[in-house]
Amino acid sequence: MHGRVAEALDELDTLIAELEPVGLNSQMLRLIARSNRVVALSGLRRYAEAETEANGILRELNQIAHRAPVAALEVNTLGHLAAVLCGLARHEEAEAVARGNLSRAKGPAAGVLHTTLARSLHGQGRHEEALTEIGRSPAQPPRYAAGYPDLVTAEALYGLGRRAEAETAVRRALTDCERRLHPAHPRTGEARALLARVTGEEAGE
Repeated sequence: MHGRVAEALDELDTLIAELEPVGLNSQMLRLIARSNRVVALSGLRRYAEAETEANGILRELNQIAHRAPVAALEVNTLGHLAAVLCGLARHEEAEAVARGNLSRAKGPAAGVLHTTLARSLHGQGRHEEALTEIGRSPAQPPRYAAGYPDLVTAEALYGLGRRAEAETAVRRALTDCERRLHPAHPRTGEARALLARVTGEEAGE
């Protein structure tokens, strides 16, 4: 999941097929695997499939909430869904999902949710608000979110026309991605593409 997304998706599909949804423990393991599958599908830009999967997980979690502690998995899945909605350019929906669940998020999940909320605000042209939201994220994101806060910061700064600051932020993001993620991770490509735009190296700016 740190970059070899297609391989991860294959492994998850195999695992999900082998886990029979019989018994609560097996059902929860299957739902955890499916939640990770949402991340893999999103990483491959298969956003429509990712949204369908996330909504299916949330429905099933709601059905078993009276029998199992599902809150953490539910919040994580909602965070994944918010990121997917950003990928679909449905930024107002993404904002509603992220903002509505921040109070329930704990630890690293809260930081990632703050960053996704910031990305949804950036997508609506609300760049100053996005920068404020980024400031609420932990200084050191978990490894799977490497480069994400700096990348979203750079997007917001670029949206405000603050190119020099945006370049600094996106270079930090790219360094973090290259240091902590597999070279094939989609975020590394996003950082490189944004750096090209910021520096004017894209399409001869």
